[in-house]
Amino acid sequence: MKFKLYLFALLAAALMVSCGDSKEEKKEENAITIGGKKETKKKDANSVTIGLTGNDLMKYDKSEIRVKAGQKVTLNFRHVGKMDKLVMGHNFVLLKPGTDITEFAIKASEAGEAEDWIPEDGANVIVHTEMIGGGQSTSITFDAPEAGTYDFICSFPGHAALMKGKFIVE
Repeated sequence: MKFKLYLFALLAAALMVSCGDSKEEKKEENAITIGGKKETKKKDANSVTIGLTGNDLMKYDKSEIRVKAGQKVTLNFRHVGKMDKLVMGHNFVLLKPGTDITEFAIKASEAGEAEDWIPEDGANVIVHTEMIGGGQSTSITFDAPEAGTYDFICSFPGHAALMKGKFIVE
């Protein structure tokens, strides 16, 4: 019996010591580079890459995008939601100046899926991505238009009221 009591007391003491404030020594590890030089990516002032997402709540993650006139723009667009494109499809549509968003959205609904929700063969569109569903992504590359402020929207039916922003070209 004494042995069990002694063992219990020893285990309890060991537990208390192990739960105490112990400071661990941190070892610094030196990184070793073997046989190469460090590569750095050159920034090209004539090009820019922009990431944009849309979600199942009909929201873009950006309401404003800024670029410079004439820049080569690569827009990587990702649908971070889960719904199918027939239910909650999204795209990026950069409209020409003076285009009425509400009127364009009505015409986009009428154009339908067969036209990828882009009316009048894109007469009022500078550039657009394809329509994508949840978990999908797409990318487009284009030259930024002349300086000014342009509207961008999602042309899926009912989305343009919430999914819109300004594309500002400086």
